[in-house]
Amino acid sequence: METTSDTGWRPVTKPPKGRRAGGIDWEQPFARLALVHVLSVMGETLVVLSLASSFFFNIDPSRGREKVILGLLFTMAPFAVIGPFIGPFIDRVRGGHRAVIRASLFTRAVVAALMVLAVVSDSPALFVEAFVMLVLAKTYQIVRAAVVPTTVAGELELVEANSKLQLLSSVGSTVAGLVGGACLLFGEPFLLTVTAGVFTAGGIAALRLNPSAVGAIEERENQQGLRVKAVVSPRLSVSAFAMGLVRLVVGFVTFLMAFELRGGGTVSLADRAANVTLESYRHFDPRATVPPLGDGPPMWYFGAVLVASVVGGLLGAMLAPKFRAKAPEHKIQLGGSLVAVAAATMSVLLPGLGGYVVLSFGTALAAALAKQAFDAAVQREVEESDRGQVFASYESRFQVAWVAGALIPAALPIGTDVGAACVVAIAGAAAMALFAGVRPVLTTVVDGKRQVKPTVARHGAKAAASNPDEPNAEGPNPDGPNAGGQASRSGKSGMSNGSSSSGND
Repeated sequence: METTSDTGWRPVTKPPKGRRAGGIDWEQPFARLALVHVLSVMGETLVVLSLASSFFFNIDPSRGREKVILGLLFTMAPFAVIGPFIGPFIDRVRGGHRAVIRASLFTRAVVAALMVLAVVSDSPALFVEAFVMLVLAKTYQIVRAAVVPTTVAGELELVEANSKLQLLSSVGSTVAGLVGGACLLFGEPFLLTVTAGVFTAGGIAALRLNPSAVGAIEERENQQGLRVKAVVSPRLSVSAFAMGLVRLVVGFVTFLMAFELRGGGTVSLADRAANVTLESYRHFDPRATVPPLGDGPPMWYFGAVLVASVVGGLLGAMLAPKFRAKAPEHKIQLGGSLVAVAAATMSVLLPGLGGYVVLSFGTALAAALAKQAFDAAVQREVEESDRGQVFASYESRFQVAWVAGALIPAALPIGTDVGAACVVAIAGAAAMALFAGVRPVLTTVVDGKRQVKPTVARHGAKAAASNPDEPNAEGPNPDGPNAGGQASRSGKSGMSNGSSSSGND
């Protein structure tokens, strides 16, 4: 017990130090989440390596378009079908978002162990287990994004926190790739066993995550006797629309480069069209001959494009926090869209490898900037109890957008010049939406009557008041300051009061 002198003086003791390793205080909530995230990413990378021979990497894009399309549909299936149900489940589960993180990691450890048996016995159950892995991975990504705001002190740190997690993802993926490559020398069963161990370690690390505000949405449902649906501001809706277009560009460019580099990148569009026509004619006349399209670029081109994409993503993750200190999130998204437009334009002017590298680098940079800014905007505006369903809803749309973009070069033999023009058009549309603050809206049915909304939905409370069918969680006053949805709510668990007003200029 401390002693106090007659003058009122008492000795001052140092505050307890957190456990530090490598300069990191592992008692901090963000450090704990970062460790869990790295282990999760490493496990996901090992799963991809173990299944690489079964999916895309075993397909020749120039001759296996049907298989590629089926693979894309398989990729889209988890969120297109199950996505709408994941969000509400996440927000209502007993134990909160942290419990979902732990469950996803431990469950993936069990599934990885089951995949060992499927690989050894060559069982078709492997595809079902791979599907479950995809669903669990997406579920984790949603919950992790929902938890980030509770680990930082204020909204200005959100972009920085998201950026650090993306950088850690790159490091974890690289390390896991090296380890996984070595494990593959001993066979896929051994690699999957290591994967199960990594997910188990992640689950154990997740046990130390701080508890969250649990069951808030259930509490409101019990009090109000109705199902609560999260409300988002018009600005966030515009940002989501633009983010969906950027994700479409990412899927488009990814598969455009894959087919260009592995299916004959020096062939003109006319040659490709003639080849497809002759291939179709062979179904009627087997004697018809189809001249080969010619050899594609050397394999090291593929490596150069991949490196450019990785560097672009890392650079975007590092620049996003610096931009956030000077500009709100939607302006960072606008800048990212313009970067994609500029990169696509430059790629047309640069021949061969130079154009490929510029297009891949610019697309990755734009996507990283837009992703960090959009996630921070959602984390700032939406309360913790609603973030699961909001992130799930948006990620479902983004996943569909990514696959839709990838399906275009997978189904149509187009060259990089035409592809660059498509990127300019799509990314340009995203930039215009962000600049003007508008997005397309559809007609709706209210009380059995079809009502046509305005052709655009604008920012601010005035637009919210013009949409009578827009749910308002704050009350019946459509002209109040909260008509835009969640924008006026302050954050929870580490978010500073009044922080939600920043970034809406």
